[in-house]
Amino acid sequence: MENAKMYQRTEYPRPQFKRDAWLNLNGVWKFAFDDENVGEKNHWFENLSTSMRIQVPFTYETKASGIGDDTFHPVVWYQRTFTIPEDQRGKRVILRFQASDYFTKVWVNGQFVGEHKGGNAAFAFDITNVVKTEEENNLVVRVEDSMSCYQPRGKQRWIDRNFGCWYVQTTGIWQTVWLEFLHSHHIQSVKMTPNVDNNSIRFDYCLNGLSNDHLRLETIISFKGKEIRRFSIQPQRTHFHFETDLLSEIFEWKVFLWSPEEPNLYDVVFRLFEDDHLIDEVESYFGMRKISIKDGQVLLNNRPIYQKLLLDQGYWPDTLLTPPSDEAILEDIEKTLQMGFNGVRKHQKVEDERYLYWCDKKGLLVWSEMAATYEFSDEAVDNFTKEWLEIIQQYYNHPSIITWVPFNESWGIPNVAYDKKQQAFTESIYYLTKAIDHMRPVIVNDGWEHTISDIITLHDYEEFGVQFYERYKDKELILENKIPHNKDKYAFAEGYFYKGQPVIISEYGGIAFKDEKGWGYGNQVENEEEFLERYKAITDAIKKLPYVSGYCYTQITDVQQEINGLLNEDRSPKIPLEKIKQVNDS
Repeated sequence: MENAKMYQRTEYPRPQFKRDAWLNLNGVWKFAFDDENVGEKNHWFENLSTSMRIQVPFTYETKASGIGDDTFHPVVWYQRTFTIPEDQRGKRVILRFQASDYFTKVWVNGQFVGEHKGGNAAFAFDITNVVKTEEENNLVVRVEDSMSCYQPRGKQRWIDRNFGCWYVQTTGIWQTVWLEFLHSHHIQSVKMTPNVDNNSIRFDYCLNGLSNDHLRLETIISFKGKEIRRFSIQPQRTHFHFETDLLSEIFEWKVFLWSPEEPNLYDVVFRLFEDDHLIDEVESYFGMRKISIKDGQVLLNNRPIYQKLLLDQGYWPDTLLTPPSDEAILEDIEKTLQMGFNGVRKHQKVEDERYLYWCDKKGLLVWSEMAATYEFSDEAVDNFTKEWLEIIQQYYNHPSIITWVPFNESWGIPNVAYDKKQQAFTESIYYLTKAIDHMRPVIVNDGWEHTISDIITLHDYEEFGVQFYERYKDKELILENKIPHNKDKYAFAEGYFYKGQPVIISEYGGIAFKDEKGWGYGNQVENEEEFLERYKAITDAIKKLPYVSGYCYTQITDVQQEINGLLNEDRSPKIPLEKIKQVNDS
C-alpha cells in the first residue's frame, strides 16, 4: 500500500454542483474477493473479515489500488468506517458514488440501504435513518461485475486476456465516494439551458422535500465577480422553472459567449431559505453557447466551426480508467490544445466530471460517447437505455459537451445495417436523447451504418493521402451508398438516406512507430520524418474535401497494446507537439 498512497483523489468530485458540507471517503478500505459468491449468505455486510486493503477509488486491477491483480473476479467487497462531523449532526446524510462498475449494493451498520446497476453514472442513497450520529459507522459495499456483452462495458475486455483494442477490465468503485450533509429541504438538481439567440438562461429546479409556504429559492448570477442577476422564487412545487435574460450594462459586450477561443463561464449560486434561515447553498456555473446545424455545417454560436478532434480513451498506465489526479487531467487537456486540436472524442468512456470541468474552463470541445454493449438482446436494450438516460441528465449542464454519441461502429447493434429491431433501437435512443436534450447533435452509430443521425461520421484508416482523397472526392458515391468507405462498411443502413447532414471523418490515422510492442493502423513508420509525412498527407487530404467539416485523429496516447498514440502512455510526446500543431493549423 505504500506505493498506492502516492495516488489520492481528494478533489471535490462534482464541481458544477458544489457544497461546502461534504466528507471525502476515498482512501484505504478493507477489501476482499468473493469468487464463490458466499459473502451475502455469510453476512459479510455486518463485518468484513479480511487482511487485504485497497486504495479507493482505484480498482483492484490497477497498480494505484495497491493490489494490481488484472485477473477477473466477479464479486468484490469493500469496508470502511466513518464518523459524522460534529458540526453536521442532525442533518440528512447522503452517500454518493461517482461511479462503480457494475452492480453495487450498499449496507450501513449492517442494514441494506440500496443498489445501483450501471458502471458509468453517479448514484446516491439517503442513509440518514441508519447512521449513528455520535458513533463510528460501518460502511460495506458489494460490487458484482461480469464478462457479459449485454452490459455497457466500453473498451473493457470480456475474455481473460487483452485482444485487439480491448483492455484490462474495471471492476468495482472507480470514482470518488463521498458524503453530503443536507437539510430535509434541499436543492436536488438544477438543469441549465442557455438560449444564445435571446440572451437568456433557463433554470429547471428540482427540490427535495415537501413544498411549504416558508421556502424561498434565491439565484445569483455573476460574471468575473460582478453580479448580473439576482432573483427569488417562492416555490409552490418541487419542480419548477424560471428564465431570465443576461443583458447587462455592466459589461460592454452585454453577454459573453462560451467558445474554444473564449471559454467564458458565468458563476451562479443557488440559496434555499426557510423563512430567513439559509438551509442550502450550491455553487455552480454555466456557459452561454449554442450548437446547431445548418446547410451541412455544425455551428457554434451560429457560426460554422471546423472541428479538429483527438480520440481520447482516458486510460492511464497505473490507474486505468480513473484519472490519477487533477494535474493528470490538465496535462492531457493542455497537450491536446498545444497540438492544435480544439476538441476530443471521449471514446467508449463516460468521463470523470472533473475532466469535464476543466474542459469547460479551458474551452475544449467534447463528444461524449457511451460505453458499448457487444451483443443485442432485450437485456442489453434495458441495460443500455436506463444507464444512458442517467448519463444525459448527469452531464447535461457542461458547455464543453457539444455532441452525444450513444453508438459506435455497430457495437451492440451488429446487424443494424439490415435488422429492423436494431434500427428501431437506435431510433428510440436518438429520440429519447432529444427528449432530454433538444440542443445537442446526436450521432447514431459513429463511423459505420447510420440510421437517423444529426451528423454523418466516417471511419477510415487509409494510410496514403492520395488514395484517401480519391476515395472521398466524389461526395455522392459515399453518401448514396454506392461505394464503401471502410472496406465493406457503408455510410447508411438499409432504408436510410443522406439528408444534407454535416460530414466528419471521426476516426483516421492511428499511426504507430516500429520497434514497439503492439499495433497501430497500417504499416508502422520508421522515424519522425516518416510519421509527419504520412500524418500531413492524410490530414491534408481530409481538409481538401469541401463537404467535410472536421476530423478526429486516433489517438492522444498509447493504451496498453494499442501503440498509435501521439503521446506515450506516460504522456511523453513521440513527436514535438508544435509539429503536430503545424499540420493542424496549416
